[in-house]
Amino acid sequence: MQRISVIGGSRYFGKLLVERLLAGGHQVTVINRGSAPPPAGAEHLVVDRDDEAALIAALGSRTFDVVVDQVCYTPVQAAIAARAFSGRTRRYVMTSTIEVYDPATADLRTVPPGTPVPEEVVDASTWRVAMDRPWHDAAYREAHYAEGKRQAEAVFARHRGFGFAAVRSAHVLGGGAAEFTGRLAHHVEHITQGTQITVHAETLPTVFIHHEELADLLLWAATLTDVTGPINACSDGPLDVHDLGAVISAQAGRKAVYRRAAAGEHASPFSLDRHYAMSNARAKELGFSFSHTTDWLPGAVAEALVDTADSHHR
Repeated sequence: MQRISVIGGSRYFGKLLVERLLAGGHQVTVINRGSAPPPAGAEHLVVDRDDEAALIAALGSRTFDVVVDQVCYTPVQAAIAARAFSGRTRRYVMTSTIEVYDPATADLRTVPPGTPVPEEVVDASTWRVAMDRPWHDAAYREAHYAEGKRQAEAVFARHRGFGFAAVRSAHVLGGGAAEFTGRLAHHVEHITQGTQITVHAETLPTVFIHHEELADLLLWAATLTDVTGPINACSDGPLDVHDLGAVISAQAGRKAVYRRAAAGEHASPFSLDRHYAMSNARAKELGFSFSHTTDWLPGAVAEALVDTADSHHR
């Protein structure tokens, strides 16, 4: 049994993680602003993580074996957490993102085109941190999501108060309506309705992970290994938007209809004109086994089809 704190953990794979930790007999403390209660058996601290004094007060004398941070988006949030949890935990696991490899904002020149990107390409310990940007502004955070995650990783990577691991998640799918980004639902909706999906002239592949598999990997990272540094989290088998559409079409019995995006026009989610599929070799070498995307994607599409149909009947 370990003492685990989960920051966030109120929805989607974060909620699944809390449930898995409890099922494994761990002592779990969930820290969030109280938007939803945690599963029965978890301690709940209702506090705004951005309020450092309130966070420290809420923690009191508590100590943890591991902290899993599901909702760290900026270096300012990371710095607050690093100070608040120093001396309270031996390990800190942050949920990061594939977006740290976005070629629009990261230098991937050392990676041959089309090659899955390994973790060392983006070394957070060397990344510049800019605390003076308007990270408090929600619109700014959204527009600079990848940079915020990179800089948050950088703060933790340089901190010496605990061991740090960053789980860089691929695009997360599955769970039907629980998949709150709506990206899979977007494609399902267009294909079932026979409307056009806007795509780039050349569509490049990316990688995905099922929400349950990501919860399992976070559980592994928190309780079954002392790994530090970045860990790419993605199922085997990159797909492009046409591959995704083919799976949806097979499930829906409707042909996908595509339209080429005009210059400067936004394309549909998962139509990518840049390659940043990740390599999951490091996690495999450390002992984690991934599924293949095609093992679970038809089931995820089936869930999305049910939710789409239900929404049209409300």
